[in-house]
Amino acid sequence: MSSTTERGAGAASEASLAELVKQLSEQSSRLARQEVELAKAELAYKGKRAGIGVGMFGGAGAFGFYGLGALTAAAVLALATAVAAWLAALIVAVVFAAIAGVLALQGKTKVQQATPPVPEEATESVKEDVQWAKTKAQQARQ
Repeated sequence: MSSTTERGAGAASEASLAELVKQLSEQSSRLARQEVELAKAELAYKGKRAGIGVGMFGGAGAFGFYGLGALTAAAVLALATAVAAWLAALIVAVVFAAIAGVLALQGKTKVQQATPPVPEEATESVKEDVQWAKTKAQQARQ
């Protein structure tokens, strides 16, 4: 009688183990899909924000270009009262080139700070999920 009970308990244990493995597989698949969806959503949100910022830079550049043209004309005309007109234009051009160099270096720094565009929250979530699964697997072995 005892061996029949042990066989029955063993069959129930195997069925439970099979069911647990099936659940683990389904839950792992669902979790992986959810993590991918989270990564997609995060990248879409960051992309939208970056797109709006780029559009604003474009508008600022257009208006800045016209303003810079007017300012350039005013600076050249003002300097032309003290020096030759060609020299006044050259001085203004050198000043603008120096400003452009400084802005380019600052822009490069900002772009480097923004890269790489990685879905940080999704990556952290995956790492936590893996750690949790490892912990549960170790606990199950004990």
